[in-house]
Order: sequence, then C-alpha cells, then structure tokens
Amino acid sequence: MSDNKNTKTSALALAALGVVYGDIGTSPLYTMKEVFAGAHHAVPITPEHILGILSVVFWSLIIVVALKYVVFIMRADNRGEGGIMALMALVLRGAVNKPYSGGLMLLGLFGAALFYGDSVITPAISVLSAVEGLEIATPAFKPYILPISLAVLAGLFIVQKHGTTKIGVLFGPIMVLWFATLGVLGAISITHNPQVLAALNPAHAFHYFLTDPMLGFFSLGAAVLALTGGEALYADMGHFGRKPVQLAWFGLVLPALVLNYYGQGALLLKNPEAIANPFYHLAPEWMLLPMVGLATVATIIASQAVISGTYSITQQAIQLGYSPRMAVQHTSREEIGQIYLPGINWGLMIAVALLVVGFGSSSNLAAAYGIAVTGTMVITTILAFIVVRSVWKWSLPFSLLVAGGFLAVDLVYFAANAVKIHEGGWFPLLLGISIFLLMTTWKKGRKLLYSRLSAEAMSVSTFVENMNQSSVASIPGTAIFMTPNADMTPHALLHSLKHYKTLHERVVILTVETLDIPHVETTQRVVVEKLDDRFYPVKVKFGFMDQPDLPKALELCAAQNLSLDLMDTSFFLGRETLIPKIGSEMAFWREKLFVAMFRNAGSAATYFRLPPNRVVELGSQVVL
Repeated sequence: MSDNKNTKTSALALAALGVVYGDIGTSPLYTMKEVFAGAHHAVPITPEHILGILSVVFWSLIIVVALKYVVFIMRADNRGEGGIMALMALVLRGAVNKPYSGGLMLLGLFGAALFYGDSVITPAISVLSAVEGLEIATPAFKPYILPISLAVLAGLFIVQKHGTTKIGVLFGPIMVLWFATLGVLGAISITHNPQVLAALNPAHAFHYFLTDPMLGFFSLGAAVLALTGGEALYADMGHFGRKPVQLAWFGLVLPALVLNYYGQGALLLKNPEAIANPFYHLAPEWMLLPMVGLATVATIIASQAVISGTYSITQQAIQLGYSPRMAVQHTSREEIGQIYLPGINWGLMIAVALLVVGFGSSSNLAAAYGIAVTGTMVITTILAFIVVRSVWKWSLPFSLLVAGGFLAVDLVYFAANAVKIHEGGWFPLLLGISIFLLMTTWKKGRKLLYSRLSAEAMSVSTFVENMNQSSVASIPGTAIFMTPNADMTPHALLHSLKHYKTLHERVVILTVETLDIPHVETTQRVVVEKLDDRFYPVKVKFGFMDQPDLPKALELCAAQNLSLDLMDTSFFLGRETLIPKIGSEMAFWREKLFVAMFRNAGSAATYFRLPPNRVVELGSQVVL
C-alpha cells in the first residue's frame, strides 16, 4: 500500500513541475541580468556585489518560497484547495460577525485582482526573455525578436480552446529536462569558480546591505524576479496536494534554481561581460539554439500555468458572486478543473500583446513586474495571520513572530517595487485596481438589485396560502422557478401567473447557493422541502470549485421523493432590465457600470447547463 502511495505522490510531483513551478522555474532567464544590467538601478559588477546578490537570492528563496509558502501557507488550505480566493473564504468563515470582516473581504479581493496583473506580465516577460536568446546566437535576429514572441504568444492563446489534456502529459517530463539542464549548466560553471559558494553564508547578504543600504534596497526590485511564481505553489495545491508540491520543490526545483543562479554568479566573477545575457552564456556555443528552443517551451508551459490559473480564479469569483456569469467550456471529460473561458482568454491575449509591443523588451517589462506579485504576497501573509489566530488558535506572540517575520520581508520587497511604479509598475497596479472595481461593483450591485426585488416580492408562505384559497387553473407538468431568496416568491412565478392565469401541477421554487468550501458532497447537494402537494422549495448547494450543472443536481431530488422528468419540466427565469437612478445607495456612475456588466453577463440557462428548449424567460424592469 505504501509503495502505491509513494508512486502516486511521485507521479503527482512530476505533473506539478510544469503547472506549479513553470513560472518560478523560468526566472533564471532574466533575474541576474536585470539585477546587474537592468535599465533601472543596476548593481555594479564587483565580486562583493555578486556574492551579496547571490546570498540575497538564496535566502529569499528559502524564507519566502520554502518556509513561507511551501511549509507555512500551504497548511492554510480550504479543504484541500489553495489560492487567495480560497484563503479569503476560509478567513471570512473564521471572522463571522467580526467588525473587520468587510475589510478582510476587500483585501482578499484586491489580492485576487492583482493576480490578473501578474497573469498578463508573466507570459510577456517569460517568452520575450527566452526568444531574446536568439540575439546571442546572432545579432541578425534582433529585428525579429518581437514578431517571433508575438507569434509564439498568439499560438499559445489560440490553442487554449482545445484544453491542456493532450499537451499536459508532456509538461512534467519537459520541465524535468529544463530543471536538470539548469542544474547541470550551473554546476559546471561553479566548478570553474567554486568560491561563489561562499554566498550561501547569509553574512554576505548582511554585508551587502550594510555597505550600501540604498543600492541594496533598490536592487530588491530586480531580485524579486527570482520569487515570481511563489503564489502559484499555493494556488495550484488543490490540483496535486501538499506533499507532491513539497516533494517537487525540495527534491528538484530548489536545488536546480540555486545551482543555476550560483553558476551565473561564478560566470560573472570570471567574465563580467557575460552580463549581456548570463543565462545563455552558461551554455556552450553549440548548445545555444537548442537552449533557446527549450527555454521557449519552458516559458510557454509557465505561461500556460498562469493562464489556467486565471480561468480558475475567475470561475471562483463567479461562484462566490464577485463576477458576472461568463461562458465556461470544459476541455476534459476526466479532469473537472480543466476549463476554458473564451472572454478571459482573448482579453488576456490582447493585454499581453499590447504589453509586448508597448514595452519592447524583457528589461523594460521587468520594471512592471514585481508590484503585483509582492502586493499579493503581502495580502496573503495578512490573511494567513487571521487564519492562525481565528482558525488554528495560535497564541498572539507566536502568530506575530511567524506571520510578522514573513510580513516584514514581504513589505521590504513591496516597498522596493513600489518605487518602480512610474517606470512600468503602474500597469499591473492599474489593471488590478480596475478589476477590483469591477468585482466590488458587481457584488454591491447584485446586493442592491436583490434588495429592490425583495422589497416588491411576496413571501412564499403567503403566496402558497393565497393559491390554496383560489381557483387557479392547473396544467400538467412541472415548473421550476429560480430565485436567489428562498423565502420570497420568484418574480418570474408572479409574472407567469399574471400572464397565463394558470399554475403547473408541481411548482419547484429553486435556490442555488454557493458555499465557501471548494466542493459539496453529492449526498449534501440537494435539500427538498414540501409545502403541499403542489409547491416544493428546493435548495441546491455547490462549492466554489464545483461545476454548476443543475439538471444533473436535480436528478438527486428523486432520493427525497421528488422525481423530475426534464422532458416534462419547464424552467422559468427572470430577465430584469435595470434602470439606474441618481441618489441611490450606489454612485450613479457605478450604477451605470453595473447595468453594463449586468446586460453583458452570460445567461443563467447557459451557466447552469439548462436544456435550451425547456427554458422560458420573463422580463421585468427594476429601478436601482
């Protein structure tokens, strides 16, 4: 039994290499180059500076990635699922009725919004830095760097609709080859200059900062590139489990990264001119073009992981009520988490293309990179502190010692990147703020809409009582009326009665509820009540990672004495036309924004997979 368990863990660790570690695994392509030759605050190439930066990079990987994310944050899972949205749901569950719960929700939302900024920059800087290796082979390639990069990125987004099932099986082995190559090239370079290993001593990092504090502070804005992708460890934990992700990190990724960074440092000690592109100069000349090819594939895999993560976080936002419904396509019959959102995909592609053309090189993009990553890191640590206090019940001194220590490091990195806002960091920040505004507007607008509908609605108990005392004609079949409030009569039901002057033999008042847990067990999916022989309130529960398939869920009603034949069932949905009003609870411009989002939201019928020929929509006007 243990052998089978170990084999499964190893297989999952192999699969995690591509999805989880693609982003951080391609950081050696540009990190050292940006520290010592970047367009902003480049560090002079001296032996003391090289050893100091290598020590900073190594101990940052240990403290921020290994200790904070791999050991500490990954314990704060929401029933096996990770990521900032899952963490936010976990935190809010532990902060029920607390005065600061609203602030925590907004903080978590902003962290999730910053993830979108990261997901735009990662494909752009990774692919650009890989293709720029062609310049090392021959300067004749320089005019073609941008076109080739754009073509690679366009191809990546175009194939998204086919899913990652087929190419996903190659991710693990390719990334094993990638990390092995990183480690071998780095180790060979270290043998030519082994004194570089002295940088493992943290004293070199302290000496570096004490000698020139300002230079050290500004250099963190580039050194943070070695940590980008740390959030992906946590976000993708649910796909593979904690143990495989930890095994992959300590077993291969961390050693390979350290060897490569120190190999680049050894090369710079020997030949400072190699700073033009220290990553590619590690490789012998005959290996250069194959390395460009391997690096390009590795960056595509890294980009794929971020794009898939964006689909997942958007789906979670939809389920938790922070985003309008969007078209969600499932690209695998076996893997429930493999989804494709066309709107998000093409929006990302346009944003990435504009970024590549606008910034023009990986060095320019490096200035924009970091602010979104470090912002998310800070927010994750703050939310984790709430978890250890309210959920794990750690003592305040111990919580402050652990979370406070991590937060201090995060804040220093965030401050170093904040000074780059005017140099390009404004882009992911502006994108994050825009998405945060959209999410909060949607949440607040939906709350306002429900309050307007509830103010005009009749309670279900009153409606049923009135129907039992009236002589309304009955027609065969079952009618299902969807409503967000199980206690109030759906507007579609009132409109149907008004227009048709009839009721079906059976009337199901259906409420869909999304819980703050990833998945709901099948046995707990449906709750059926019976008011009388005609009216049945039904509640269907989904987790925020579940796929909302209502017809499939309604099959479970049979076990609770309510058998539904979909061929004899009609779904009645409300279709509201919203009218903004000056002087409402929302600012007028936000009402206009909400109305535009509401008008362009995907239909409930498509989102819940209702059979199109069984759906009836009844419209009404609502003044906000």
